Amino acid sequence: MQKAIGVLTSGGDAPGMNAAVRAVTRAAIRKGYKVYGIQRGYNGLINGEIVELGVRDVSDIIQRGGTILYTARCLEFKEESGLQKATQKCRELNVEGIVVIGGDGSFRGAGDLSARGVPCIGLPGTIDNDIACTDYTIGYDTAMNTAIEMVDKLRDTSQSHDRCSVVEVMGRNAGWIALNVAVATGAIACLVPEKPVDLTAVAEKIKKAHETQKEHFIVIVAEGCGDSKKIADDIAALSGIDTRLTVLGHVQRGGMPTLRDRVVASQMGYHAVELLSRGASNRVVGMKDNKIVDFDIQEALAMSKPFDDELYRVCNEITF
Repeated sequence: MQKAIGVLTSGGDAPGMNAAVRAVTRAAIRKGYKVYGIQRGYNGLINGEIVELGVRDVSDIIQRGGTILYTARCLEFKEESGLQKATQKCRELNVEGIVVIGGDGSFRGAGDLSARGVPCIGLPGTIDNDIACTDYTIGYDTAMNTAIEMVDKLRDTSQSHDRCSVVEVMGRNAGWIALNVAVATGAIACLVPEKPVDLTAVAEKIKKAHETQKEHFIVIVAEGCGDSKKIADDIAALSGIDTRLTVLGHVQRGGMPTLRDRVVASQMGYHAVELLSRGASNRVVGMKDNKIVDFDIQEALAMSKPFDDELYRVCNEITF
């Protein structure tokens, strides 16, 4: 029976996932593997939602956002019974390895499968860029560019009405999107989970800028900083400036992936197949200093990612 490699996407979707699926599929076929697309993440592996992917099945998907394999969260996979069902399905299909595209939770599942004899390689797919073992995650660049486009549009109405726009971007536990978008849009302030939130200081900065004839303001807030509506209301009360909240939400997950996300996803997908073909297991692919690297999954999960204090300082020092 021909050996096979499976590929799935898990957790939140991210632009560039399709590029990774394409790269995995074509790299594996070139090496003589059969490729199975596992739909709806670990749910699909347990329930048998699995389709064979050929070369043409992944044509014209590199430019598409979302994931053609769909994605879902799977509570059953956290139980031993679910893991055993998934392992048995892999044996039935002669799957000798799975490429898992997702975040930390998806990697824990990949580690559990690897421990039960199903080799797994993880690819970091999340717009938040919050995976510690890698400098870059698939979807991050597209999400930031989408947010920049939306903020630039909001600036027009903020300028027209002499108001402050508080913009909530994604980032429950990480402020990477917020920080970079704040710098790129010239925001007067940036609030991130990694730093204390001082709304009095933000309001004072706005008032001082207003005294020098600045009439409109942008404040970027990561969703992990708390109630963004209350933050906007407090800024209005403290600064005396008409302030409105805009929550960008899931629009940041969608859209055509940028060149960077397409290229990095393709590199990572190719590297994952190379690892499986060499008999590697329980690894996470990442990027360090613009080079593709890989780590043991447990080692990767134990890492912590330092916040970019220098860029945060730049953000605060050049806006006034």
